[in-house]
Amino acid sequence: MYLTTDKKQELFENHGRLKSKKDTGSAESQIALFTHRINHLTDHLKSHKKDHSTRLGLLKLVGKRRSLLDYLYKKDIERYRAVIAELGLRK
Repeated sequence: MYLTTDKKQELFENHGRLKSKKDTGSAESQIALFTHRINHLTDHLKSHKKDHSTRLGLLKLVGKRRSLLDYLYKKDIERYRAVIAELGLRK
């Protein structure tokens, strides 16, 4: 499997707000998890162009990440800018 428990804990520890393995609910950690999954699905779709169900799931994930980023933008602009810079996302 591409996303093991250890990988999830590493993502939460590196990108979460509290920088702990148990910080699974913060917007930063959720955005980091969605970004990892989006990158994996994008690579999958490059080799499997006709996999439309995966494409639909990818679009849903992108929408969820966008809504979390919008929430973070409204709530705390500095945290938003830090997440964008850390993950290398574009507006």
